[in-house]
Amino acid sequence: MPNSAQVTAAEISRLAGVTRATVSNWRRRHPDFPSPVGGTEASPAYDLAAVRDWLAARGQLPESSPADELSTALRTTPADAARLLPLVLAAAPLGKEEIEQLTGLSDDRLAKQAQKLARGVADTLPRTDEASYRAAEAELLRTLLTCVRDEGAVKTADVLAECDPDEVSAGGAYETPPQLAALMADLLKGTDDSYPGIVFDPACGAGNLLIAAAERGAQELYGQDMVPTQAMQAAVRLAVLAPAAKQQVVAGDSIRQDAFPALLAQAALCTPPYGDREWGHEELAYDPRWIYGLPPRSEPELAWIQHCLAHLTPGGTAILLLPPATAERGSGRRTRAELIRSGAVRAVMALPAGAASPLHIGLHLWLLRRPHEQSAPPQQLLFVDASGSQPDRATMRGSRRPALDWPAIEKIVVESWRRYDSDPDGFESAPGTARAVPLLELLDESVDLTPARHTRVAPAAIQPDAQAAAAEELRERLRRANRQVATLVEAAPTTSAGTAPRPWRSAAVADLLRGGALTLLRSRPTRGSLGQAEPEPAKEITGETVLTARDVAARRTASGIADETYSGEEVRIEIGDVILPETLLDNPAGMARVATENDAGSLLGRTLFLLRPDPARLDPWFLAGFLSADANVNAASVGTSIVRVDARRLRIPLLPLAEQQRYGRAFRELYALRSAADAAQRLAEETAAALAAGLTNGALLPPEANSTPD
Repeated sequence: MPNSAQVTAAEISRLAGVTRATVSNWRRRHPDFPSPVGGTEASPAYDLAAVRDWLAARGQLPESSPADELSTALRTTPADAARLLPLVLAAAPLGKEEIEQLTGLSDDRLAKQAQKLARGVADTLPRTDEASYRAAEAELLRTLLTCVRDEGAVKTADVLAECDPDEVSAGGAYETPPQLAALMADLLKGTDDSYPGIVFDPACGAGNLLIAAAERGAQELYGQDMVPTQAMQAAVRLAVLAPAAKQQVVAGDSIRQDAFPALLAQAALCTPPYGDREWGHEELAYDPRWIYGLPPRSEPELAWIQHCLAHLTPGGTAILLLPPATAERGSGRRTRAELIRSGAVRAVMALPAGAASPLHIGLHLWLLRRPHEQSAPPQQLLFVDASGSQPDRATMRGSRRPALDWPAIEKIVVESWRRYDSDPDGFESAPGTARAVPLLELLDESVDLTPARHTRVAPAAIQPDAQAAAAEELRERLRRANRQVATLVEAAPTTSAGTAPRPWRSAAVADLLRGGALTLLRSRPTRGSLGQAEPEPAKEITGETVLTARDVAARRTASGIADETYSGEEVRIEIGDVILPETLLDNPAGMARVATENDAGSLLGRTLFLLRPDPARLDPWFLAGFLSADANVNAASVGTSIVRVDARRLRIPLLPLAEQQRYGRAFRELYALRSAADAAQRLAEETAAALAAGLTNGALLPPEANSTPD
């Protein structure tokens, strides 16, 4: 019997088809959940067989697919995925009956036949090691062949690449998502609908870019990747998905060990590894590829740009997906300037965050062409900013990757490029989205090629009367807001308490919790804690709104969205709850907030306290007002750079309910005053910005010297 493998919580969630938060919930709530057998305290590992038995006993183990079975088999019978990939390619053209005959052979005969099949395709794959299989691996081979039969060779190759324990991806290397690969490949199509015949990808990963090019008509595909398993995975996928194209994929570092030194392709598509400072700066200092200047050590992306250009025929096109810093880092200024002067850079296009990993960064597409001696260099460079195509929150439910509007992004990027490419001199700018900029404007001290910097200064069609009317409407809204602030100021409490402040006895929140007048809730309650309610049963709540600490500080409605890390133990806000942040983000004045109907039903953010008062004993506005008192907050706070509030140490005066309600009405009016002042301030900024824009673009005129301001 093979040894059982170990799995992490993330792998258990994939096995059971639930979120990681649900797995964490099982660990806390079920004493019989398998104990860790390895890993670390922060990331424990569990025995796979024990986990499967536990899930099966509770009906939580979905019916496994052949891909799941192969993944499990690879864990229980460790094997080099690269050694198995030739068998995947060899089995791809086999029919269902042929594979069933293979899997029915004895262990020894199966191993020998699989070895024979794999060696028959070895010449088409990057790795030249002879494939050899043992009878002891027969069950693994049967599982692999079954996966090829039922789910296809591409899926099987992907499972092998994901489960290879010996391969570590290059730092900063990311796979290009299929939708983005399709967009990049579409940009290669000519204005006459022609498509490059030879396409090269020097950092091909699993081959998504080359596959997209083949689907659009590329006839020869060349790829290289420094991770051997990824290079083999790409070769298998290309052989299956693009059988009509001539193809060659090689393992190795394209910059240091160029596998195709004589190759001149008509196009290059590439998502290079980012931020690799050890790309070979010293050893390649005199390399002939650097015709636009030796890239600085900190600018590996500029080395990849020149590597791609060196492999193009004159007039050939390269499209690279690059981090935004490539467009503006000071160390790359000289190389960018040479690329611009030569006419090699034709367009830089900004994508929204989430288009590709790393998901929090809006990446750029660079479109370049190798200059042709017989063609005059262009005098303009196209900038396209599609970063405003942000995802709709409703489409993000249950997913960490934002669901972008890809048709809208492709329309902006591809149509802008084709309009420009067909008539650069006659290109009509789209304010805020696309603009053709003269090269001389770009060759300043910074040589900044960030699209937003250039597209957002494009002049819009100015209509002075309309702009003046819009400005006047803002002025009127600001007047109304100021009148509301003035009205609330007059209603604010000003009655003197006499010769001395009013004395009263007070109690700590901890005492009120013990007495049952308050209940303290957090988004992750702990069982048995003083004054805390029992957690609700786990349930899927992804996509629901979450009130955050920033929402409380800004006095706005809930803006957060629950993702898959929310387990169902989070607190749901009710009208009358008093909410305050654990960490002070801004001035403590007014930091506590009373939940209204606009907040009811939202989930409580994880850095917030929630105090739920007994309405027969405590008024919520009275409670919120005294909780926010400067002296109270200072006495219950710890820390200097990060100030945390211990809610249990805050103190509340002991007053009759009727007296509390009197104070509560006053604190509610002060909250309204602060909210009105916030709105007036925002309107003042908006009005001033609109008036300044009108003055600077010529739509508005300054008042006469002897006129009196409104």
